[in-house]
Amino acid sequence: MLMGRYQPWHLGHRKLFEEALDRVGQVCIMIRDVQGWNNSNPFSFEQVKYFIQRDLDPIYQGQYHVILVPNVTEILYGRDVGYSINKIELPDEIQQISATKIREEMKTKGLL
Repeated sequence: MLMGRYQPWHLGHRKLFEEALDRVGQVCIMIRDVQGWNNSNPFSFEQVKYFIQRDLDPIYQGQYHVILVPNVTEILYGRDVGYSINKIELPDEIQQISATKIREEMKTKGLL
């Protein structure tokens, strides 16, 4: 499972998705319901889902699901029930990709 705002979906998210898919063979992309939460979340669930599908479907259609989840800010679990929570370390050039900077560029270009 990958959870985020994806405001907007970008290359860093795709690389994270690809690593997750390589590890487990299927991915659930959970989009946090942040529409209207503040100005740094301009895209609706449907827009974000569209961006994801436009990027992934040509190669990965059928290997992932996209769902809307509440604005989760903490993940808790009780006992070991057969899954693990892992951080994926991507190369620095991917880690440096910033959705905030992408949104700023989109505003400058009049796309937001």
